[in-house]
Amino acid sequence: MAEVVALVDYGAGNLHSVANALKAAGCDAVTLTDNPDVVRAADRIVLPGVGSFRACAEGLRAIPGLVEAMAERVHIGAAPFLGICVGMQLLATRGVEHGVTPGLDWIGGEVRKIERTDSAIKVPHMGWNDVMTHPHSALVEPGEAYFLHSYHFVPDDGHHALAMTDHGGGLVAAIGRDTMVGVQFHPEKSQAYGLALLARFLDWKP
Repeated sequence: MAEVVALVDYGAGNLHSVANALKAAGCDAVTLTDNPDVVRAADRIVLPGVGSFRACAEGLRAIPGLVEAMAERVHIGAAPFLGICVGMQLLATRGVEHGVTPGLDWIGGEVRKIERTDSAIKVPHMGWNDVMTHPHSALVEPGEAYFLHSYHFVPDDGHHALAMTDHGGGLVAAIGRDTMVGVQFHPEKSQAYGLALLARFLDWKP
């Protein structure tokens, strides 16, 4: 029986592009859902996110029982979890976009605006950039991926940074611990590199 991947639908992600990419990477059972019971029973969970940290956090919490179901499945059930873009940022303790907003606090840290160190640095960070992995990286390999973001994850524990990219200085490109991985870039827009990442996630047995 094919594993079920719950692609969390909370009104804040380019769901169909992510779903199509997961299918192209080999997933036969992608379920777009906002149903806590479906999330609680899923084999793997993917949390996308497009927009502001505050809007995404509020949208996620507006669905009764959804955050609790995700936490139960990931922290107790040890289901592999992938956060994409703001879905990765929501793993943090808090974000400061449009005021301080609590995140899920699954990986300690803060999501802050990218600082322009000189006029050549454009914000948002948009387009293709190198992904440079750390030796302890899970799933994420060196390569080039597509980014689109104005805020970045600053972890409390640098060991949780799995990969970096350079945009006027180092920015976290991937974060993770236990059965959780988040990527700041968009795998669904990163062509062969992104599909390979998703395929590894589908096979991942942490």
